[in-house]
Amino acid sequence: MSTAPVDAPPPKGGLERPELEVDERTKFDLPPEQALSAIRSHSGPVFVDLDETLYLRNSTEDFIDTASPRLLALLLLRVLDVVKPWRWTGGPGTRDVWRVRAIRLLFPWTMRAWRRRVSELAKEFTNVQLRSALQPLTGARYIVTVGFEPIVSPLIEALGLPVKQVVAARLSGFVDRQAGKLQLAKQALGDDCIRRALLITDSLDDHALLAACARGIRTVWPQARYRSALADVYLPGQYITLIKHPGEHYIRRSVLQDDYVWWILTSVALSAAPIYHVIGLLLLLASFWAIYEMGYADNDKIADQFEAQPALTSAYHEVSVATPRIQPWIWSAIFGIAGVFVIRLPGPPVASDFVFWAVGLVGTFLWFAIYNRSTKPARVWMYGGLQISRTAVFTLIVPIVPVGAMALAAHVLTRWVQYYVYRLMGKNWPMQTHFGITRMMAFLLLALFLGISTGRASILNWTALALLAWSVFRARRELGQIWTLAIRLDRSAKRSRNTQ
Repeated sequence: MSTAPVDAPPPKGGLERPELEVDERTKFDLPPEQALSAIRSHSGPVFVDLDETLYLRNSTEDFIDTASPRLLALLLLRVLDVVKPWRWTGGPGTRDVWRVRAIRLLFPWTMRAWRRRVSELAKEFTNVQLRSALQPLTGARYIVTVGFEPIVSPLIEALGLPVKQVVAARLSGFVDRQAGKLQLAKQALGDDCIRRALLITDSLDDHALLAACARGIRTVWPQARYRSALADVYLPGQYITLIKHPGEHYIRRSVLQDDYVWWILTSVALSAAPIYHVIGLLLLLASFWAIYEMGYADNDKIADQFEAQPALTSAYHEVSVATPRIQPWIWSAIFGIAGVFVIRLPGPPVASDFVFWAVGLVGTFLWFAIYNRSTKPARVWMYGGLQISRTAVFTLIVPIVPVGAMALAAHVLTRWVQYYVYRLMGKNWPMQTHFGITRMMAFLLLALFLGISTGRASILNWTALALLAWSVFRARRELGQIWTLAIRLDRSAKRSRNTQ
């Protein structure tokens, strides 16, 4: 249902809620005590929202969280988040239909496990205050939710509040999630019942139904918690994509298109089996980033604890992602061992490769930990070490061509110089830094001096051409911007005089 960041609390209505004026957004708001008093004094029908209201968590997320094997279920959710099939069925409002359907299809035992689990969840997460206020009412009680009927029915029964009818979304189609809660209530209960009803909900997305009822009350319960499904399951890359760089496609744009391509172009010419080489480098990249990501998580944690104004994304406080200490090392070891084996095919691996790769990972981890605990002036100089590790750690076991070394050096220098400028200028940090052009020019300069010192053959080869072509391609948008601004001064002055 939500867009970005993934696993942030989604809107509970169907289509995206239109922007409302401030007074319109808050005119139904009441604190819990006043909401309970209003419920007790109401004599007509009462509509009760389920998620984060009568049930203090989210039923859809808790159902998905019941799936096992949990790691495979999380992988399935991440694949869906990449593909985004809800784009073709009405948008983010139908996201949960796809998620729940996929879980039920590929993990069919989840529904049985859910029915066994609901009594425990209801015991722990029932809104006891609200249930106590609803139980003695003489008017009819209705649960009105956009949760899915097969999921919410056993849960509502376990909550222990007798209700006349449950109005919930169907899993058989997308229309219920697209239409929203007001249309669901109209179809199931009719306009007359709605006009006489009191609605208690926590969601701003229920504004249309709040306005249509005789009394609409929006209350956020202090005990309510949105917990995304499988949030305690570790998967490499989640911290980067969901918290450190949410919505930036960081792995694709920075890790794969920059680091990985650079690794390939600087070394593949020396490989006897290029296909194995490319696959092996990808496995080594995954091994490295499982550890480097730990440094990002540690950096945010230290900043949150000790810095007065930490530079944290909003997702840091909104999104829950598992950051264990041991599991990343296990994943890194698996990818690393596999990467060394594959990259040495068709021959056997060299024992020293495993040692060198382990030293590179441990060294990166320790350097990042020291960096995170250092003052910002010291970090300016330590940052270069992190970039050397990130850019060139693979050279511990993979040889590179001389011009490739110049390309990696340009990559490291450009990142370090930009960080240096960032620390130097602080809030005056420019938005347009032209990273691609700077790296391209640094590579050309370093390659030129390599050719001068070692001979033209070191730079007149296919590797140098490929590195230059990729540098230009990555800088293409910046080059276009510079080209549009490149106006001869004499023509600019003449044009200025003609317009006066």
